[in-house]
Amino acid sequence: MFTGIIETVGQIKAIERSGGDAQLHIDIAAIDPHSLKLGDSVAVNGVCLTVTALPGGSFRADASAETLHHTTLGELRVGSPVNLETALKAGAPLGGHLVSGHVDGVGQVSRFYQQDRSWRLHIQAPPMLARYIARKGSICVDGVSLTVNSVSGAEFEVNIVPHTLQQTTLAAVVVGQRVNLEVDMIARYLERLLAFEPAADSGGVNANLLRERGFL
Repeated sequence: MFTGIIETVGQIKAIERSGGDAQLHIDIAAIDPHSLKLGDSVAVNGVCLTVTALPGGSFRADASAETLHHTTLGELRVGSPVNLETALKAGAPLGGHLVSGHVDGVGQVSRFYQQDRSWRLHIQAPPMLARYIARKGSICVDGVSLTVNSVSGAEFEVNIVPHTLQQTTLAAVVVGQRVNLEVDMIARYLERLLAFEPAADSGGVNANLLRERGFL
């Protein structure tokens, strides 16, 4: 589990491919190497990967063909910068929102422009994800926790403040670039919950109960 608050921007040092899989060798930059151990989870551009080796000042992680196909990790090259976040520890501040590191889909940057001191980022999400994206809700873009400012169909817009721009890879995004998206997990579970409405007298949660309580 992660928060979407990026700790540092690392860099791809090497990519070793084997069939459809790949092993990524990543420079961990400002992360204390002693804080990582084998088996730990690290979010790389929002994708949860497992540490398999810890050569000095870096780590290695395997990415399956499934992961490479459904995220932007397959598009990384040697030298590519990547957002890094280590797993959330119990009792630590939850500065962003709950992020699983399981990417729901890949979006595409449609507009990126400055407005006053901040930047506006517009992203076209896959149509199947549109129903999970709500104004003032949370979304994770390449591992960064952001608040949705507006939604129009499957396109949404977020605001990037100067600090986030300086501390993540978002400063370098360009129109047409593909980015990893993870929607708010609460929206996912709510949809699943509503798909299985219990009998009216069961006392369980259903659409009518949520409507009565003001959630719908």
